[in-house]
Amino acid sequence: MALGDDSSPASYIHKVQHLIEKCMTFGMSMEECMEALAKRADVQPVVTSTVWKELEKENKEFFDQYKQWRLAKGSAGSS
Repeated sequence: MALGDDSSPASYIHKVQHLIEKCMTFGMSMEECMEALAKRADVQPVVTSTVWKELEKENKEFFDQYKQWRLAKGSAGSS
């Protein structure tokens, strides 16, 4: 495990969740977030993916809206 010395599984997952939330403020997809956290925070992509998917299950409505926002943002930028 990376991300500091308090390496209980729960605190590690909480830190990964916080980093995912940061990625989302930049409008990143799950894949972009996985790549960024692997490079910058030494988080295995499978960990990021697993935490992301669990967050999606718990917050389906939010993630649906997030995906719509990303699509709208992408199409607005390409015109």
